[in-house]
Order: sequence, then C-alpha cells, then structure tokens
Amino acid sequence: MALRLHHLGRWCATHARRVLVGWLVVLVAVGAAALAFGRPLTNEVTVPGSDFERVLADLQTEIPDAAGGFGTVVLHSEGGEFTPAQRRVIDKVFAEWKREPQVKTVIDPFENQKTLDDSRRELVKSKKDIASGQKELDKAWRKISLGQGQVDYGEAWIDYFEKNDPDNPMLAKIRTQVTEGKKDLRTGKADYAKGERKLASGRTQYAAGTHVADGAADTRFVTDDGYALTQIQFETNTNSVDPEVKEAIVEIGQQLADAGIDAQYSVEITQENTLVGPGEAVGLVIAAIVLMIALGSLVAAGLPIAGALLGVGVGLAGAVAATHVFDMHSMTPALALMLGLAVGIDYALFIVNRHRTQILDGRDVTDSIAHAVGTAGSAVVVAGTTVAIALIALVVTPVPLLGQMGLVAAGTVAAAVLVALTLTPALLGLVGSRVVSRRAWGAHGYATPGTAREDAADADPDDVFGAGYVRAVTRRPALVVLAVVALCGLLAVPALSLRLGLPDGSSEPVESTAHQAHAQVDEHFGAGANGPVIAVATLDEPAADEDDVLVRQSQVVSRLRAVGGVHAVIPFGVSEDRRTLAFQVVTDKGPADAATSETVRLLTASAGPIGEATHSEIGLTGQTVANIEISQRLAEAMPPYLAVVIGLSLVLLTVVFRSILVPLVATGGFLLSVGASFGAAVAVYQWGWLGPLLAVDTPGPMLSFMPIMLIGVLFGLAMDYQMFLVSGMKEAHAHGADARTAVRRGFTHGSKVVLAAALIMAAVFAGFVFAHLTMIRPIGFALAVGVLVDALLVRMTLTPAVMHLLGEVAWWMPRCLDRLLPDLDVEGTALQHGGTKGETATTAQPATAS
Repeated sequence: MALRLHHLGRWCATHARRVLVGWLVVLVAVGAAALAFGRPLTNEVTVPGSDFERVLADLQTEIPDAAGGFGTVVLHSEGGEFTPAQRRVIDKVFAEWKREPQVKTVIDPFENQKTLDDSRRELVKSKKDIASGQKELDKAWRKISLGQGQVDYGEAWIDYFEKNDPDNPMLAKIRTQVTEGKKDLRTGKADYAKGERKLASGRTQYAAGTHVADGAADTRFVTDDGYALTQIQFETNTNSVDPEVKEAIVEIGQQLADAGIDAQYSVEITQENTLVGPGEAVGLVIAAIVLMIALGSLVAAGLPIAGALLGVGVGLAGAVAATHVFDMHSMTPALALMLGLAVGIDYALFIVNRHRTQILDGRDVTDSIAHAVGTAGSAVVVAGTTVAIALIALVVTPVPLLGQMGLVAAGTVAAAVLVALTLTPALLGLVGSRVVSRRAWGAHGYATPGTAREDAADADPDDVFGAGYVRAVTRRPALVVLAVVALCGLLAVPALSLRLGLPDGSSEPVESTAHQAHAQVDEHFGAGANGPVIAVATLDEPAADEDDVLVRQSQVVSRLRAVGGVHAVIPFGVSEDRRTLAFQVVTDKGPADAATSETVRLLTASAGPIGEATHSEIGLTGQTVANIEISQRLAEAMPPYLAVVIGLSLVLLTVVFRSILVPLVATGGFLLSVGASFGAAVAVYQWGWLGPLLAVDTPGPMLSFMPIMLIGVLFGLAMDYQMFLVSGMKEAHAHGADARTAVRRGFTHGSKVVLAAALIMAAVFAGFVFAHLTMIRPIGFALAVGVLVDALLVRMTLTPAVMHLLGEVAWWMPRCLDRLLPDLDVEGTALQHGGTKGETATTAQPATAS
C-alpha cells in the first residue's frame, strides 16, 4: 500500500493544477446536483415494525381526522382576559392559518372550552333531570298502586254481588269501572316501564358522562388568567411539514401582537434545520489557531483547512443531492459536517507535518511529498477505514436514521481521505518550500529556504517534544495505568444514571419561543399537556349507537385513568364504524420526566387487562411512547453493533500492527474513553452541571441515539490516534529498536502531531456545543470530551505505560497467523529498499513524525 500511495503522491505533486481543477470541477458538479435535486431536510424518526408506528398507522386509517401532527400555540392576553376585539383578531388569524397548505385544521381553544363547560353543565342538568324523573316515576308508581288497589276493591265487590246479590244494579256499574281501571292500569304500567327504561338509560349515560368528565379532571383550554392553548393540526406529521408553511404560521401570527396578545410557538413549529451556525465557525477558528501553533506557518495551517472544507463540501453536497431519492434527517448532515471537518483537518495535518519534517531534514520537495503520502498516507487510509467501519456498522441498528447518518458520515470521511491523499500533495507541490516558515528554515540551519543546509548541531533527543513526558510515564508505568483507569472511572460515574429520550421544547434555549411555549403549557395547562400519550381502543364489536359509544368510552377512560401517573384521559376521536376509539392520555409529569417513562411502562403493562375488561384491544402511540420504544430497541441493538465494530476493527488493527495485544490494548482504552465521555455528558445535560456556561437551560434525558452513535464515532476516532501514535512505535521497532526504546521513540515522533490533532478535533466538536440544532449539542460535547480523554489520557498516557510494561510481548504474533495476514506495509518499509524511483535515500521517518 505504501508503494502505491507513494506513486499517487508523486503524480499529484507533479500534476498539481490538474488535481486542483479536477476537485473544483467535482465540487461544482455535486453542488449543482444538490441545488437541482436536493429537498428540505426532515426531523421525522421512523422505526419499521415498531408498536407505536403500527398503532399510529391504524389510527390514520380508522380515524383520519385524528391523524396528522400537532403544533401548539399558547396565547396570552396582556390584559388578563381576552376581549371581544382580541377574539376577532384571533378568529382572523385562525382562518388564515387554516388556509395554509398542509394545515388540516386549527383547534379553537375557546370552542373547546365552551364544549367542555357545556358538557359539565349538561351533566349537572342531567343529574337534576334524573332526580326529577325519579320523582315523577315514584309519583306514577303511587298512582299505579292506588289504581291497583281500586281495581282490587272493585273486584272484591263484584265477587260479593255475584255470590249474594247477582241482580243488584250496582254490579254492572262496578264491572264497567273495574274494566276501565284495568285498562288505565295497563297503560300506567306500560308508561311506568317506559319511564323506568328511560331513567335507567339516563342514569347509564349520566354515569358514563361522569366517568368521562372525571377522566378529563381539571383540563382547561382557556384559563381565567388569560391563557389559551391552541393546536394546529397538519395533514402529515410535523417533521414532514414544509418549512415555508411553519414560517408562514409565525408570520401570520404577528397580527396577534398588535392586538395585545402574546403568542408562543412550540418546537414542532419553530424547529430549524440549519447546518452551520456561529458555534461551528468558532470551532473552525480555534482549529486554525491550533494549526498555526503546531505547524508554525500560515500557509501550512491553511492547507488542512482548505482540504477539509473541500472534502466536506463534496460530501455534504453529494448527500443533499441524494435527498432526491430519500428523506434525510436534519441531524445527518450535521454529524457528517462535524466529522468531515475534524478528520479532514487531522488527516491532512499528518501528511503536511510529515512532509515538513522531511524537507527540513534535507529531502527534495517532490520526493518528500511522495514519501509523506506513502507513509503518513498509509496511516490515513487505515484510520479512515476504521472510522468508516464504525460508521457503516450503524446500519445494523433497528433505526434507519442511524444507518443513514452512518452512511452519509462515512461517505464524508471517505471524501476527506481522498482529499488528503490527492489534493493535499497537490497543494504541497504548489506552495513548495513555503510550507515551512522562514524562521523554521533558519532554525534548522538553512540560509535560504529549500537550499542546501549549513552545518547544524544534531538535536538533543532529550529536547524533543514529549521526551520528558514519556520518560515520566514509563518511569512508573503500573502506577500510571492505575491512575488513568481510576480517573476515567471517576469521570464515568454519572453514566450510571443515564436516561434516554428525544428532545422537546424544554431543551431549547430559554429565550426561544419553543421553550417559552413549553414552560407556559407546563405552568398553566399541566406538564403532561406538552406530550400526551395517544391510546387507541379497537372494540371487539362496534358500538350500537352514539349512546353506546359514550358508554364504551367511559369504560376505557375509567380504567386508563386508574393507572398510576395518569392525570387525565380525554376522548378525541371515533371511527365511522364506531369500532375504533381514540384518547389523549395526559400524564402527571412532562414527557421528558423519568416518572412519565414509568407511567408509560404501566400503561403498556395494563393494556392487556384493560382490553379484556372493555372487550377491546388497547394500543399506545405518541412521541413519548416512541421515545421509550426507540430507546429499548437501540439498547437491544447495542451488543450486535459492538460485535461488528470491534470485531472488524480488531481484525484490521491486527493486520496493521502485526500484533495480538496491541489491538486489545487499543480497544480497552476505548472503553475507558467512552465511559468518561458518557459520564461527562450526563453530568452536564442530564444533571445540569455547568449548565449556564454550556447553555443547558433545562437538564433532561440524553438523546436516544447518542450512546450507540457516540460509541461508533468515538471508536473510529480513538483508533485514529492509536494508529498515528503506535504506528511510530511499530516503525521504530521494525527498524531495530528494542520494544521499550521503540515506545519512547515512537511517542516523541508522534506526540506533537497527535496532540495538535486532538485539540483540533475537540475544537471542531466543541463548536457544535452551541449548534442551532439542539439535539446535536450533547453529541458535540461528548465527542469533544471523548477525544480529549482518549488522546491525552488513553493514547498519550495509558498506552505508552502499558506498552512499556508489556515490552517485547506487545509485538508477539503467532507465526501461522503472521503468514496468513496480508502485509499492508504502513511503516513504508518498501520505500526504504529501493522501491521508489527518483528518490533520495534517507533514514526512515515514522508515519507520525512531529
């Protein structure tokens, strides 16, 4: 591999303008494709085969009016109550909202409140009517009893006269009276029975209505202090609504402010899909500063950034163009941008740094470029392949979004590798000796940059960057290992309380309208109103009529309401065949609260018994339910994912390092890094530590996708540092140094560039801590912490200590396995044995020379 990359580097350096023009043509082409075929991003998350999606699909089929996403708008009258003039403005705004495309309807809170109040008044009236009906029924019964007594009395006289005085003229009159009395009695009894059935039906309906009303608890849509809860129902889920429609809703709503009405919009309406914000730009500036310090030249610092930007541009433009055939989640390009910038800068940095070291040692510029690509470029290929393996393996998870993110990010990483191997040598060829500053040339004994070097004293090995540090680390290696493990373990402690979920309005910036809307709903309408659970009851037999529907609803409501943590249950839909009933289940706590997860668990466990008791099948859906089910599925997918990622990477690292133990040490160190990263993220975003500093206004559960995504990305990046640092040790050992000397020599050759790479990558990731897209923030923070822990504690501290302890055993490899595995020649051994033409023979430099 080194020999082929050497030839590639030489060709790119000698045909620099062709390479540059070629990449610019590619960038323009994919950019044009993105503009022509790209579609808006989405926030929709699907999990094929999930229970919540199955229930939602049934609901959309059976009760179309209940389907579609909802966006919430909280209205507040500055005067404390809504005036007639304000009501007219509100009606006008509602009408304009309804005319917007993709808007199904606007649920009027005033009408809802009136319906709710009327139903409660109707219950009071029904109770009075039942009491009055009972009185009338009692009166009718007394009349029937009196009539029955009169008939019995008359029959007694008839019997007396027939036996004792059959010719008495009174007998015929009494018989007539008794006959009429019996007729009246039959009519009275029939009326009584009818009244009794009507009263029983009234009692049943009253009981059902009471159950439904009790289920609604203290639910309100308009409060006495001037707040109104409005919902805009869309034809599709809110994540699929065109951004222009959401923007139009907010613009139309500006009329409310002129009428003295404050309107706050939920995150479903205001969520943006912005790729780049000020935070990301700041991270890039910090990366440029680190590059300037590490390379000592503005020209040299500009090369990695230029290459990274081009690689990211090509990768992201290609991904956006691909949205013509599939929907792309808003997080996908954000992750690709974050990774593409980080690895693009780092990969180019390794090649540029190697080249600078070589030309300062007297190698010809073109030969140096070729040699740098052949050696450091080999490490870049292996590192990029490791990252790509970790990302592509995300397709084994049950959430297509993760697979999509992994594939797009892997494509961007691949673009970064190609740019580093082709564009970087081309740019190095164009800038020539200017890649090194005049001061650096002078410090290395050159009177004129790029000319023959004057006599200069050899550098003292003890003065090399990192020499003192590695000596200290390897002086007491066992103690260092224990200290690093203990520190990483301490950092990982908060991870034990990790809770997962998806972000809601509470995670938005406190000054945002989405956060304000969430807070106002919480305060004035109940925390659970921010994310109600949807319960769908499919009856075994359709309800007979509307009265029967109410009875069946009351049966389901009363049982759902009895589940712990449920605050209110409100019927909100009935299918045309009266077989499917829909309910909003409002919990005591908000959707992100741990207690709500327990409530959903209880609801799920109670669905079977409730269904048996009500002769129906109960299903649950809604965002809160989706969050919990997604988290469970991702947890189940973790073992196979780790097996794929770690298994493939161990094979690759075994081939690269020709060792059994080195890959195992690398993997063990990764576990420490990821634990510390999880712990730090939980402490900040779930516990709220350093919240004001990192713009965490409302701590809450971690993003459901974060653990598996963080493991994949961080594993790939950790193997990058393992590759670039330990390959120097491997190279030194391959060229005759004993194992412990090789550890120190390899460390000094690679520590400076690995440190710079880690700081650059951490700076890029840290820039996403303040990203526009709030769900990407904890990922950026966790990756920044993970990179620093992995580079500083694991790779630059723990690894040399462990390698020193292992000694020659670290490079042990069974002979049979050594013969079977291919030789990738990452160290560039072939380049040192006449494998190249037109190159001055020089002493080999490690792939990560500083």
